[in-house]
Parts: sequence; structure tokens; C-alpha cells
Amino acid sequence: MAAASPFSLIGVSSRRPFASFAPSLSPSPSPSPAAILRLAARPIAPIAPPKSRSIRRSYADVTAPKPRRRFRSLRWLWRLTYLSAIGGVGWLGYSTYLLRHPAEQVDPAPDKKTLVILGTGWGAVSLLKKLDTANYNVVVISPRNFFLFTPLLPSCTTGTIEHRSIMEPVRNILRHKTATVKYYEADATRIDPERKVVHISDDSEVKGDTSQTEVPFDMLVVAVGAENATFGIPGVREHSIFLKEVGDAQAIRKRIMDCVETATFKGQSAAEVERLLHMVVVGGGPTGVEFAGELQDFFQQDLKKWIPEITDKFHVTLVEALPNVLQSFSKQLVEYTEKTFKDEAISVRTKTMVKRVTDKTIEAEVTNPDGSKTLETMPYGLLVWATGNAVRPLVKDLMAQIPAQRDSRRGLAVNDFLVVEGTDSIWAVGDCAIANYAPTAQVASQEGAFLARLFNSMGKAEALQKEIDELGQQRAAGRDVAEEVAKRERQLRRIGQIGPFHYTHQGSLAYIGSEKAVADVSWYNGNFATGGGLTYLFWRSAYLSMCFSTRNRMLVITDWIKAKIFGRDVSRE
Repeated sequence: MAAASPFSLIGVSSRRPFASFAPSLSPSPSPSPAAILRLAARPIAPIAPPKSRSIRRSYADVTAPKPRRRFRSLRWLWRLTYLSAIGGVGWLGYSTYLLRHPAEQVDPAPDKKTLVILGTGWGAVSLLKKLDTANYNVVVISPRNFFLFTPLLPSCTTGTIEHRSIMEPVRNILRHKTATVKYYEADATRIDPERKVVHISDDSEVKGDTSQTEVPFDMLVVAVGAENATFGIPGVREHSIFLKEVGDAQAIRKRIMDCVETATFKGQSAAEVERLLHMVVVGGGPTGVEFAGELQDFFQQDLKKWIPEITDKFHVTLVEALPNVLQSFSKQLVEYTEKTFKDEAISVRTKTMVKRVTDKTIEAEVTNPDGSKTLETMPYGLLVWATGNAVRPLVKDLMAQIPAQRDSRRGLAVNDFLVVEGTDSIWAVGDCAIANYAPTAQVASQEGAFLARLFNSMGKAEALQKEIDELGQQRAAGRDVAEEVAKRERQLRRIGQIGPFHYTHQGSLAYIGSEKAVADVSWYNGNFATGGGLTYLFWRSAYLSMCFSTRNRMLVITDWIKAKIFGRDVSRE
């Protein structure tokens, strides 16, 4: 049997496989004339375009999708940053221009009251900053012709900040006031409340023919601050260095390098090297804590790098008579500070009271955990005394002249309006006044601002009352001034009465070394306590914003950048 053809499987004859598909090769018959006419009569159908061309046309007619925009928020953030930078540069340039080009001042009328301000510290400068000097003949008396931003003074002791960066000349401050302000660089030696005069003396190295005189006043503001307290401990004033003025910071900086260089002198004994490199800070308040932290940073970041032979011998000790440091801070911040000091190898000696100081040693009474007390001798190379305030001789003399002040011991007793008790024309602010608040820069600044508001209101009220009296005389002469009088009386009522002084605590800050800080900030009805690296950034930004002028801020920023890039200077001078 023959095999099946593959074509048979699909129904195609194997004999003529292409017969049904291939056209016949035989000639076809010619169409008839009738068929030709019928074909001609048919309508010709339009020829459809090629399918591929229509597809291309349909794709060309469709609009291309817009590209998706990415990172729109980042673009807007960059634009905002760019515009902010431009605005900041413009503001800086404008502020600098105003600082360098003060406006012309007017001379106050001679019949205005004379307001004398003693001092150029926090209280006095805060008063001057907001006082309308056109209402008074203002006279400023101080032996220090600059304002010192004291919170950053510990940074000057190690060269982190140059001392002139935190100094604002008082002449710059006074020159930008509306009316002329007189300034005398002199010490106030005595205040006579009966005659209303201040005795002043020129104690500078260069003296003229007149070096002592009197300055009369109608109103007097005592803002001379306080001096360092030694608590009657022998040897403190002779052998320690205080930390209150620019000269103190410069002396500390020089003494640190003196101790280091003397310790590396050839042939120095091990005991003497240990003594010279032992830095003691007495006082566990913010000033003492910040200085201890700055000093340890100076050693860790600069001294041991350039003088490696002192690496194992340099030591910082903080001495405090109370049970813990930073008494005004919360307990958790105190514990954090003490732990940080322990990590930084700073010894904290609490319950240790200094009894005597010699040129090389400190004798202290230490209270043990069981309550017993022992005497201990600590050798030192540098001793910084950063604790306590004492009344200045000028304030003591004034207190002795006022019967109502004879029971006061720590300063001038004042009422709720900061008027010195027993007087009616003398005010006191800052550390020389007792107002039931801690003697801090924050308190003094708010007191000065309060007096500025009070004096501005008093000046406006007196000027309006004088105009009303003059209009009353014109009314008596027959002129119709009733409308003007009513207008002045309405203005006088709008001035209103200033309430008593009220202090608002905004918080406390302290640098504790290793680029860490602690902050106890008032928050609504409570406190917000924090510490660490982020708090250090907050500490810097807060102090930067508190600097007096744009000039100070730019100089401080420049000093921080220099210290970060190049390190602190380890030269002796």
C-alpha cells in the first residue's frame, strides 16, 4: 500500500498540489462590449491609503506627555535660601552703613532736667539703649568707656574670642541717640543726696589741669555694679585672679602660658611641674563652670598638641563650697554637668570651703560624707576666683548718708519702682541694688529697660503738662484754646501710669566644655531643661543674638571660625 502524501493530510490532492492556487496559463476570452459598458458605469471606489501611513499620522497627532517635575520642594527650598542669603547680605550692609554714619544730633533744651547715669554695665546700657534722650540733659559717668558682654568673657581667657570682639565703645552708643549725651571718663567718688551733686575724679594716666569736679543732677541712676567678694579670706586678693573685667581675662591668659612654659623649664622637679600645671577655679556658678570648660578645651585641642610633654600633667579642679555646682539649674542638668566634667577629667570638689590662700597653695576645709571636716592643702599654679559680689565703697558711703539704708548690708534697698529707699530722685539697678532677684546680667538688663520706659513716660508727661500750663495762661489772656487744651489732656491720659517692675526669668545657659552646654529655659509655666551638642549650638546662637551690635556679632563669628580652623594662639602675650 502506497504511503500517504503529506498534502493529503490537509485536504490537498497530491497529484496537482498547486492546481487550485496557480492561475490558468491558457488564454482567457475577450470581454464583450456590453460588459465593458457595465464596468464603465460603476462608481469608482476611493483608494484607501496605506494602513501604515494612517498609523504614523495618528501617532503624530497625539501631544507628547510633559516631563514629570521632580524635587519641586528642594527647588523652592533652594530659592528661599538664595533669597534669604541676598536679604541677609543686604541687611548686613544697611546695618553697617547706619552704624558707620550716625545721624546729626540735636542739643536738648537747657530747661530740661539733668539725668546722671553712673556706670556703663548691663543696667546702664540697657537704659541708654531705650531712653529718649531728647527729654533730658543726659550725663554718663564711668571709668570704663565701653560696654562689656560678660557672658563670653570666659572665652577670652583662652583665646577662643578676642576681648575687643565683645566690647562696644560707649561713644558709639551715645552717638546714635536722638539728642546729645555727655560722657565723662571718671570715677564717681562720692554722692551728695542733699545737694544733689556727684563728685568725680579722673584717675587715668593722662591728667589735665582739672582732674576733680562736681556734676549736679536732678535725677540720678546708680548702676556701678559690685566688686569681687573675698569673704575676708586671707591671701585671696593678693594671690588669685578674678574674672570680672577685660584686664582679668588678659591676666588669666598670660598666667596660663606662664605656668606651662615654666613647667617645661629645664631641671624642673616633678612636684613643681605638677603644681604649676594644676589650675584651680573657685566658684561653681556659671562663670566658674564655663571657665573650667574653656580651659580644659584649650588643653585638649591646642596645648597638648603643641606641647606634648605636659599631656599627663595638666589638671583642672573646680572648687565649690555648696553641695553641687550650678545652683540655679535643675537637678538633672547639675548631674549632667558633673558627669561631663568627670568624662573630661575635670575634678569637681564640692563641699570644699577655702580658708586661706598662699602664693603656691590653698588651704581648704572639706566636709566628708559622714559630716566630719578635714583640712586639705592643694598646690596650684593658677587660681581663678569666680564667686561672690561685694558692695563698692561709693555705694557704702551713700548708704551711710541715708537713714533708711542703714540696715542694708548687700546694697541699696529699692522699692518696686527701683527708687532708692529714703530718696525721691535716686534710682539703682544691677548688682548694687537689692530687689529680691539674683544679681545677674539678665536682671540688670530688664531693670534698665524698665527705667527707660518709666523715664520716657515721665518726660512726655512733663512736656505735655508744661504745654497745658502755657495754654492755660493764654486762655486767661482771652484766647480760645479750649480745643488745644482738651487735645493735650487726652494725650496725657493716654500715656497712663507705669506699673511696678516685674522680672521675667527667660532661662539660664552655661557652657560645660567639649562643645556641650546646658540650658534651663522658661517654657510657659514651667522650665525646659536640656544639655548636649545641640544645646551648645543654641547657647552660641543665643549669646550671639544678645551681643550689643552687628559689629560685635560679626567679630564674634569671625573669632569662632578662626579658632576652629587655625586653633587658639599659644603665645604668651
